Amino acid sequence: MPRSIQAAVCEGNGAAPQIETLYLDDPAPDELVIEVAAAGICHTDLGIAEWSQEPRVFGHEGAGTVVEIGAEVSGFSVGDRVVATFGYCGECAVCNSGRPAYCVDGIALNIEGQRAFDRPALTRPDASIIGGAFFQQSCFATHALVTERNVVKIPDSLDFIDAAPLGCGIQTGAGAVFNQLDIRAGQPIAIIGCGTVGLSAIMAAKIIGCDPIISVDLDKGRLELARDFGATDVLDGAIDPLSDAIREMAGGGAAAILDAAGTQRTFEQSLHALRPGGTLGTLTLPGAFEEPVQHPGGIPFLTTKIVGVIEGDSVPHEFLPLLIDHFENGYLPFDRLIRTFTFERIADAFEAMRTKAVVKPVLTFGA
Repeated sequence: MPRSIQAAVCEGNGAAPQIETLYLDDPAPDELVIEVAAAGICHTDLGIAEWSQEPRVFGHEGAGTVVEIGAEVSGFSVGDRVVATFGYCGECAVCNSGRPAYCVDGIALNIEGQRAFDRPALTRPDASIIGGAFFQQSCFATHALVTERNVVKIPDSLDFIDAAPLGCGIQTGAGAVFNQLDIRAGQPIAIIGCGTVGLSAIMAAKIIGCDPIISVDLDKGRLELARDFGATDVLDGAIDPLSDAIREMAGGGAAAILDAAGTQRTFEQSLHALRPGGTLGTLTLPGAFEEPVQHPGGIPFLTTKIVGVIEGDSVPHEFLPLLIDHFENGYLPFDRLIRTFTFERIADAFEAMRTKAVVKPVLTFGA
């Protein structure tokens, strides 16, 4: 029988989330219900809420306790402590090659929130449908439906508040460096944009032993954080040309750059700042280029690799335990990025993320 829950509904067109009573469907055979204890807020939540035209419940960094399991679930039990991450089908050629973040059905399962089971995950008391299953979670709610594939057990020693951001932001930034940028100890790296993803990348680069670790941002406070987390050099992102400054600091060009800012300028400048054979990781390309991108020309351009970063190319059941180990040993202190908000203050948390007053807002539920 559907479960009555409290959920934060965004009506569409950027409307602020409002908490209301909804009904959560019963779990499908491969699904679980978790009672959400903490949920991180990510720019993806805000961005999609801006252009979405229909009422939806967002949230894709949930952590909590399993309270119900589907008939075919075998790897989890009621009472398990878990963190939820991105959804994937587990059956396509890409998933079977060990790259579930690039699942063929990734857009449908995550951004569009299509549930494999042909019933809506969330409805209002009047039976109207609310968009759910966002990243197979929609965890801005007291309870969430997840699949057996997109939850990972966490140790009792890990607080739910610290666990929640692992589901997306932390694994994206750290995973980009560990898994995707082909960077090694002693090599120069630049990270542009010091939000959750960028700062996590800096921490990962420090673990690897990159040198120098160059951090770029427009905000002086974020640059100070970057130094605290391992950046050896910082640059004001307004410097023009930015590429020349990075090349000089990197001794002729960076071996790898992560562009976590996603603007036309940072993309173009990153291409120019790489050394021959370097790798550019980008989370997103600008929506439209006003002018054609000016490529660096010559050997640097011919040998440059551009990598689209989705969830750090993570295999969650393998990668999240590694990140938890780094965190508990003090090498990945991302808890310093977190500021908590009670669930009732979700609109304030959205605004804190939007204005960059907080790096990583995390909602808390219950006592």
